[in-house]
Amino acid sequence: MKQHLFLHQLFNQPHMVLPDMLHEAVAWAGARMGVNLQQVNVNLPAMAWKGDGAGEVEAASPAERRQQAAQQTGVLVIPVSGILVPRANDVGLCANQTSYESLRAQLNAGLADPQVEHILLDLATPGGAVNGCFELAADIRAARDVKPITALVHYSAFSAGYALACACSDIVLSQTSAVGSIGVIMKHVDISKQLEADGVTVTTLYRGARKNDMAMTEPLSDASRASVEQLLDLTYAQFCQIVADYRGLDVQAVQGTEAGVFYGQQAVDAGLADRVESQQQAVNRIASEVAARRKPATPVARRASALAAAMQMSIQI
Repeated sequence: MKQHLFLHQLFNQPHMVLPDMLHEAVAWAGARMGVNLQQVNVNLPAMAWKGDGAGEVEAASPAERRQQAAQQTGVLVIPVSGILVPRANDVGLCANQTSYESLRAQLNAGLADPQVEHILLDLATPGGAVNGCFELAADIRAARDVKPITALVHYSAFSAGYALACACSDIVLSQTSAVGSIGVIMKHVDISKQLEADGVTVTTLYRGARKNDMAMTEPLSDASRASVEQLLDLTYAQFCQIVADYRGLDVQAVQGTEAGVFYGQQAVDAGLADRVESQQQAVNRIASEVAARRKPATPVARRASALAAAMQMSIQI
């Protein structure tokens, strides 16, 4: 039953994710349904999906250990990796996922902990679900007025991932890291011809003219397409407006990116990031800044403390 819920989350829903990742998910879904949905020119590495049997990988985040380390360093590192999903019980669909629910819990814990002075989102994500994304971005935007929050792009913050990054106080990425893909995408599968070829007839009985919209057992109707186009337009407009508001950009400029991706200095020039800096340089700088704000110490002790903090953070990331 849970696999059917996963399919519901995958199809006929707007997503803010890289197209290739969505293609791979669709191919997996096809295998689950016994339908070949592998698309042309998609050749991504095999992913370990929940339920594949031996060797499956469950997403697990040692949040308590990171919180304890943050109490020593003053910097809380929150990983934002893999596909982004709304709730914690959605995690496990594939090998690497992060839920908006768990991110919010870690964010709130960091805000409430007086020993945490700086929060760092460590981003390596192609994006994910629309549901819950804008709400978490708003929470991050509000939280940055309480404590500084840095988005460290390591090495990607695309689509929904960028929606979260742009809400932070600042965005740092290396020269080979990228941000962007500010767009919305949706998949609909029509298996009616395959069912016909197999001699299978599906009869759907329903009440309410829109109840059977987007059904995969029949072609997409004009009314369904119009409804979907309206939803995509709305979600895209909201996404672009959020980026414009949080980054201080003109909404037309955001739309003008046409969901492209921007690397290193390109991202800074486009106003989508603030600084080009390697991961270790960023970690060293943030740890030093936090150490400098803490109890006064001798220069040697302060430098040693900052170095230790940076080393601890780099291990976590």
